[in-house]
Amino acid sequence: MNVQIRTVHFDADSKLLEHVNAKIEKLRTFHDKIISAEVYLKLDNFSQQVRDKVAEIKVYVPKHSYFVKHQSKTFEQSFDLAFDSLVNQVKRQKEKHLVH
Repeated sequence: MNVQIRTVHFDADSKLLEHVNAKIEKLRTFHDKIISAEVYLKLDNFSQQVRDKVAEIKVYVPKHSYFVKHQSKTFEQSFDLAFDSLVNQVKRQKEKHLVH
């Protein structure tokens, strides 16, 4: 699986990157045919004083792709919420596929 992590308007520290990589690797337990994953970590509302942390995850599998986006006050929390939503999407899609 090819994993790309991109940061927008900031430089991520190694702890955050390790957290993201560890979680993304866990996706293999939910879907065994993942081609690639892209993670975008962004600072939102950049022109204002309040900066929300946004995490977007795109995952590509044969004939399908998944996308989730969450924002909160920390990158870890945003990424974890997005990851949980992604896992739910993957599980739902896999169950639909097994039923048919």
